[in-house]
Amino acid sequence: MDETEFWEIIDNTRDAAGGDPEDHADLLVERLTQLDPESVADFARHFENRFNRAYRWDVWAAADIMLGGASDDAFDFFRCWLIGQGRHAFEGALHEPDDLAGLVDVFDPETDGDAEDLGYAADEAYEALTGVRLPDLALAEPPAEPEGTYVDFEDAGAMGERFPKLWARFT
Repeated sequence: MDETEFWEIIDNTRDAAGGDPEDHADLLVERLTQLDPESVADFARHFENRFNRAYRWDVWAAADIMLGGASDDAFDFFRCWLIGQGRHAFEGALHEPDDLAGLVDVFDPETDGDAEDLGYAADEAYEALTGVRLPDLALAEPPAEPEGTYVDFEDAGAMGERFPKLWARFT
């Protein structure tokens, strides 16, 4: 599976789900079970690589603003949600997290920003296809700490200055 196919699967299942993260995860599992097990493993590799790429202080700060606070777990679920928003939103957020203010049209912190189940879709599909757990993906270890410069989420002035568009929209 190449990157284009990965993003097409993400986009098609998100669109079919009407943007609902839970429905998106269910449809993603359903779609992945139509593939062969190696393709599902390839999908999992693409997903995990993007999940790890988004492990950055500035992306975490954006999540913190959008969600009104983001613990470790909430940030993990946010990164799954961010991948689920598709290539344009994902790459745009990595280029400049403050641009999420315009990359995401509708955002309800009660239902959006949390797509934990998307992170397990490939595991579920693989197990449904093979009866065994998804094997080790042979990826590099994820970073121990977020990449980039630390952002103090408690410093409202600094957060507003660094992320003016997000700050204006979500606070």
